[in-house]
Amino acid sequence: MSKSKIVETLINLFSEHRFVFWHDEDAHFAEEAAALEDHDVHVVNTETTPSLKLKIDIEQSDPTSKWLFYSQKPVPVADQDWLLDIRMRSKAFFADETSMQLEELGLHTLSLRSHLKARSQFLRAKDRFERMKKLVMPTDTEADLDRKMIAILIRADQADLTSMLLKLFTSMDNNGNVDLNIEPRGWAELSSYGLLPSFWMLIKDEFGYDVSDSSLRDLLFRILVSDLAKGLAGKLPVGLTHFLLPDRAKAASASVFLSQWRGNISHFSSYDSISTEVAQQLQLGQLISGVHAEDMLNVMTFSEIEKLIIIDLRDRIINSSGSALDIVHDVFARRRDGHWANPKLASNSDSTRAMLCCYEALEAAAHFYTLKSRYSEGFSFASAEEAANLYHKELFRFDQTYRHFHRAAEQVDVHGWTLLQNLRKQVESAYTDWFLPHLSLAWGKVIEGDNGLLSHWKLPEWTSQTDFYQSKVKTVLANPNIKRVFVIISDALRFEAAEELSRIINSRNKYQASLSTLLGVLPSYTKLGMAALLPHKSLAFKEGVELSVTVDGKSTADLLARDAILAKIGGMAIHWEELTSLGKDKARERVRDASVVYIYHDRIDLLGDKAVSERQTFEAVSRTFEELNGVVGFLMGNLNASTVLITADHGFLYQESALDDADRSTLDIKTVGAIVTKKRYVIGRKLGYTDKAWCGNTAITAGMTEADSLDFWVPKGATRFHFVGGARFVHGSAMPQEVIVPLITIKVSGSDKAKTSQVNISPLMTSTKVVNNLPRFDFIQTEPVSTKILPRTVVLSLRDDETLISSEHTITFDSSSNAMDERKKSVILTLKNGSYDPKKDYHLVIRDADSKVELHRITLKIDLALANDF
Repeated sequence: MSKSKIVETLINLFSEHRFVFWHDEDAHFAEEAAALEDHDVHVVNTETTPSLKLKIDIEQSDPTSKWLFYSQKPVPVADQDWLLDIRMRSKAFFADETSMQLEELGLHTLSLRSHLKARSQFLRAKDRFERMKKLVMPTDTEADLDRKMIAILIRADQADLTSMLLKLFTSMDNNGNVDLNIEPRGWAELSSYGLLPSFWMLIKDEFGYDVSDSSLRDLLFRILVSDLAKGLAGKLPVGLTHFLLPDRAKAASASVFLSQWRGNISHFSSYDSISTEVAQQLQLGQLISGVHAEDMLNVMTFSEIEKLIIIDLRDRIINSSGSALDIVHDVFARRRDGHWANPKLASNSDSTRAMLCCYEALEAAAHFYTLKSRYSEGFSFASAEEAANLYHKELFRFDQTYRHFHRAAEQVDVHGWTLLQNLRKQVESAYTDWFLPHLSLAWGKVIEGDNGLLSHWKLPEWTSQTDFYQSKVKTVLANPNIKRVFVIISDALRFEAAEELSRIINSRNKYQASLSTLLGVLPSYTKLGMAALLPHKSLAFKEGVELSVTVDGKSTADLLARDAILAKIGGMAIHWEELTSLGKDKARERVRDASVVYIYHDRIDLLGDKAVSERQTFEAVSRTFEELNGVVGFLMGNLNASTVLITADHGFLYQESALDDADRSTLDIKTVGAIVTKKRYVIGRKLGYTDKAWCGNTAITAGMTEADSLDFWVPKGATRFHFVGGARFVHGSAMPQEVIVPLITIKVSGSDKAKTSQVNISPLMTSTKVVNNLPRFDFIQTEPVSTKILPRTVVLSLRDDETLISSEHTITFDSSSNAMDERKKSVILTLKNGSYDPKKDYHLVIRDADSKVELHRITLKIDLALANDF
């Protein structure tokens, strides 16, 4: 150390201490000691100055005076030290490099001098020494110092073992290219600086890992397999047991570490890649195959486990076709809260998205077959009213779950997986060969005949689509507090989709959405349906190049024509994209003088009604939800809308599988008098009657006068007259999916009933003492999920203040049951290996998974005297 540095260090010491003892045994720095006289310090050579005289001089001196006691001999033993009383109030100084480093690092333990001397090569680099200064605490031990040196060398984010292991293990992954044998950055330096034994001692103390041929690869395998064993019900396969960490209590720390790795938003993708590579090298799929889903429910270690669970559930659905399928929902609920199928990670991981979609498809299939089992004998209706009401109440779920299944399954296909192929065939057959034929047969019986629905086309307590403006829009405007009503017409938004959309809207705070129905016009196609929704006294056909529909003699062919019709009653028509693109101020100006605003939206019919894009029908429905939800928010938030109505011109039928001649009606549609011939309807004059089609006249089904009406034929059930163009997506006939038209009424309300909130949860604590390292905690969801009471996902952990001492567990409370017992959930946390003070307060911490708000912090004691060694 330089002379100037020694003087500077001594001066700094005197800023905090009155007395300093310096034993310069090598007699190298006498001049430096004397130099302190120039800084108002009394420099005393304790070898030449009598101790008694020195004590007298100190007693007679200024109480603030500074004294340096310099000696070139070793520190005397206590019983021979005449200055011991002064030494006890002093600060010792050493001028060798190690001692100066000890001083500069702020360490209080002199015994660390020898340890720092052994680490002199590490400390010699200025940048490393400066980083150490930021990390070192005055009370650090040799192990603490080594741990911090290791963290610096491998460039860990923090100097704790979790951060260091994350740095080392994640280095094995290079953007999805995994090399388990790679030497991480800084690893060679650990050996050259003598820190490798310290690293493995840290690992031994934490995980109980102590093998002669230790390596990061082997450690990784053992941590992963031990975590697998902890979560797996039953015995671990023999081919994996040699990878178990030997100390089962310390192995708990492996599960805690992996839960932190999986839960780290910056590193979870590396976990996915690395664990998947380990699973492949272990040939895990072969070793674990045949294990039931319930036995793997708590294993989050490998993606291969997720696939095996999915396969097990898939096979149960295929083989049971409706019985004992409750397990699907329970398993999905648990796995969704885990790692591999977590919705919160799906946007950042294709494989996570694919697995989540697998579960969504399985759950939809399970719901479909559960519903099917309730109608195993098919359908039977006493009247068209009963049939329509039952479809409105429940039967629409067949179409909805079918859509959910295929929407999820098609996203699995994009990933290249074939897990669901056999199930897709079975669901498709159940829908097209069972549901649609049985429904059309029963529906046909109540709409045909002299007293059937086709003979009068009215349903008690149902509004006809032709009465929409008079019955619904004008009723809203009759309220003097409402100056304007917005009507959104979404082409081909069928009832089952509208039911889901209404739930989405209801989940928004202060929005109240109610769903009802209209009986659509027949034939159920765009031109006629759009005209029926406009204000009018009469509808009529107009023949020309195309068969058009007029309202009170005015064309309804396009947006401009509809705008002109609405302008006569103080209204306007506009496309949804044009309106929302205007922004708040311009949109307000645009609708300022209108009492009625018809907003037209076309996503489903735009894609579905074309051969090249009809297979995007269910994707179009999903996009429609996003777009309409956005339009409603724009209207309510920017245009001060108090009431918004959402309806459609017609619904649709769709099947995923290709159609063949069996799906084609055998009707000869080259009928004299036909004006328009489409896949699902024929319109003309004097078409007559055939028992191979449902026949009618638009005077009855669309409210036209006899003079203005036309005859029509529509194919029975789900058949088509021809396959020109697309054939999977169709509409125009009289099936419930086509003619039961939705009507969503949305209002903004400040009442408590319109406000959304998340369910509350309450811990059920029978004891506030943890006595084993796998503590179980029970919770109850205090109210059922409903329209405005939304599910809540929480993260649970045990903590020492803010330090995590257990695994973290995610759990979602989403029960809609009124039975309290069915709203109870349990979680088992894994307590990290370590020493816990039975008198100290620890905490069970429950935080909202989205907002991170702390919902509960429950004080606990941890006393592992009776630990069960899990």
